[in-house]
Amino acid sequence: MSFFEALILGLVQGLTEFLPISSSAHVQIAQQLMSLSELSKPQLTAFIATIQLGTEFAVVSYFIKDITRIGSSWLRWSTKPSSTMTSDTKLGWLVIIGTLPVLILGLAFRDFIENDVRNLWVIAYTLIGFGVLLGLADFFGKKTKSISGLNFSHGVAFGMGQALALVPGVSRSGGTITVGLMLGYTRQAAARYSFLLAIPAVLGSGLFQFFASVGDLSQDLLVATVVATIVSGVVGLSVIHYLLKYLQKGSFLPFVIWRVGVGVWLLVMLTSGALTA
Repeated sequence: MSFFEALILGLVQGLTEFLPISSSAHVQIAQQLMSLSELSKPQLTAFIATIQLGTEFAVVSYFIKDITRIGSSWLRWSTKPSSTMTSDTKLGWLVIIGTLPVLILGLAFRDFIENDVRNLWVIAYTLIGFGVLLGLADFFGKKTKSISGLNFSHGVAFGMGQALALVPGVSRSGGTITVGLMLGYTRQAAARYSFLLAIPAVLGSGLFQFFASVGDLSQDLLVATVVATIVSGVVGLSVIHYLLKYLQKGSFLPFVIWRVGVGVWLLVMLTSGALTA
């Protein structure tokens, strides 16, 4: 992998991680287009796991005040559970509850996910199918509930939406935001809770993959990996700022169009033999 190719993958990761268009799909497509065949599977896994940490540290940086406030409130209540549960304490529990589905299903179906569904045919169909679902949810959703209206059953529902993203092409933020819109939450509320929900699940998964595979990074690849990780983090932080500001007035329609367009293009490329699954 050249230095330029590493930067491109870092840029793709940063641009797509927090948008509802599936970062795993776009990174895998970019890998195919750049024909990174000189890397072994363990090396590529280690590289991707590392650059994902860049975007996860971006979301932690953006929400650090929220994390500190929610975490301290939750800890105070945990030591004195008889005290009144504040909205921050409740949100802490909602993040924990919403994380359980992806944790349980991710462990239960890890081998199946890693070996049977990580191909471009699956990605093409999930990009299109879940893009349409996002569009329908955005169009028909009432969009009246704020994040303070979250309850525990909705937390589980959001968590199931996040668990769907174990399948490449679904998009973690896309799955959770779609569920939120279906339940009547505003675009901003759905996106904000989606980002908070991602922190324990994705950071935990990313660190696990990183420590499991970091030994496969060669010295030649290490510098490019570090730079790509920094790029993914800086770009990812900018995307979070942009998306939450955009959603004050904008809809998810541009992302729906992008998903469907990329999915259709991918089907054409696969059918013609220009790309292989």
